[in-house]
Amino acid sequence: MTKTPESDHQNGDPLSVILNHIELRAKVFMRAEFCGRWAMDTSGQHRAPFHLITRGSGWLHAPGQQPRQLTGGELVIFPRDAQHTISHNDLPPDPIDINKPPPQELTGSVTGILCGYFEFDQQAAAPLLNALPAMVVMDLRDTASHRDTAALIQLWINECATDALGADFAIDQLAYVVFVHMLREQIASGALQGPLSALTDARLGPVLHHIHVNPGADHSVDKLASEAGMSRSSFSQHFKEMTGFTPAQYVTHWRMQLATKLLRKGDQSIASIAEQVGYGSEVAFRKAYRGHTGTPPGRVRRGGSR
Repeated sequence: MTKTPESDHQNGDPLSVILNHIELRAKVFMRAEFCGRWAMDTSGQHRAPFHLITRGSGWLHAPGQQPRQLTGGELVIFPRDAQHTISHNDLPPDPIDINKPPPQELTGSVTGILCGYFEFDQQAAAPLLNALPAMVVMDLRDTASHRDTAALIQLWINECATDALGADFAIDQLAYVVFVHMLREQIASGALQGPLSALTDARLGPVLHHIHVNPGADHSVDKLASEAGMSRSSFSQHFKEMTGFTPAQYVTHWRMQLATKLLRKGDQSIASIAEQVGYGSEVAFRKAYRGHTGTPPGRVRRGGSR
């Protein structure tokens, strides 16, 4: 039986399939405590930075917005690497204070902060990241609304406060789960647009999942509409309104992202990859891939495009 791109995860739930596809990675690079004058700016790295206030408080500054105080237990995430700084008070931070090393000795009011970032395959993750707000603040002190997430964050904070063996690894792994909880909350709140929000749609959710785990199948609009139990015209309109893509555009997008991953691995022929993502010939696949990405598949396979 031919091994398909999704074979390792085809029994996963819809969100897990997408997270595996975008190659989510998480890294906590600083656990520190500050006092006096301090400020941090971790934007501009083409990642999705996050900051967790573990104790005390800090002030979030973002262009065009009023300063916002963050206190212990609050987490802020910037899915699209929005410009920001976090500092000791509500005044615009002095550039000289930005990213100074934490003090050796702590006096007076102390703020504990955990800083890290999420990384993705940027091209594959674009529809997901574009659907998220530029800034997500999770107030995890509200344990009634965020009971499980608050418990997770407390565990995260506890790991930050220990020197136990494996703590650094555990902190990074917990960050993965925090991201999943954030996505769940954004989906549940109805704040998202795009393919991720459509996963919860009674008619489109199963159709999207079928596309994700069976990229090589016949995904004509007629077949997809039939799976959704809708007429072709109603399905096409509803799909575009929910995802921002026409059905054909989304099928092509998903196939090309999977093909790119396989091409980068470099352990399969282009003909084999073409078959796995639904193309009857290598020639048809090469033409479609170049038309969609602007790059010949052979160049990606040789490492010429990332």
